[in-house]
Amino acid sequence: MLPSATVENYLKALYQAQTHLAEEDGLVPMGQLASALGVVPGTATTMVKTLAESGLVRYEPYAGVRLTPSGERLAALVLRRHRLIELFLVKVMGMSWAEVHDEAEHLEHAVSDRLIDRIDEMLGRPAVDPHGDPIPGPEGTVDRLEYETLLTCPLNADVTVRRVSDQDSEFLRFVERQDLKPGAVVRVEERDPAADSVRLRGQTNREITIGARAASKVLVQAR
Repeated sequence: MLPSATVENYLKALYQAQTHLAEEDGLVPMGQLASALGVVPGTATTMVKTLAESGLVRYEPYAGVRLTPSGERLAALVLRRHRLIELFLVKVMGMSWAEVHDEAEHLEHAVSDRLIDRIDEMLGRPAVDPHGDPIPGPEGTVDRLEYETLLTCPLNADVTVRRVSDQDSEFLRFVERQDLKPGAVVRVEERDPAADSVRLRGQTNREITIGARAASKVLVQAR
């Protein structure tokens, strides 16, 4: 089966869902997959069965679904195209990091691997996209880096923002206004469970207070 845009979207959604599973070999619930793709569960099940027949996923009725090694490789290559396009649009075309996700969603299905390799070369073989997400290599391999979040990192210690896990444009604009883009150095000074908030000190000594949910989406690394 040729990897159509629909197939690629399913594989990519599964790939991203699998990264958040508690168990290393766990299954993604069908309801979760359907919700991520904006379709009804019956539609998702029909497509997953087709993908299973093609050897791209392992489907267990009433349990869930998981990518096979071949499906995982194809999904990683879709993410490679998506993330390199995002970086190209930001670095070369001057677009905002908050608006490139939707553009890349369309372009990732249209560009050739040859063009993607040229973009990769032109950008200097980058490791991450504008949001800090790792860019898979041309063979579908991904460097998996473990980060803490602003909700879990040590208090009163400088940390560097490495990744923002939410691609929603409004959230990205919020992160930008708070000077929390990847590369920023901050220090968590206080977490207030009662107020559900986190107080930070930015690299310009600016005091920042954000909600706990937002803090959980900003991934950081100790300096």
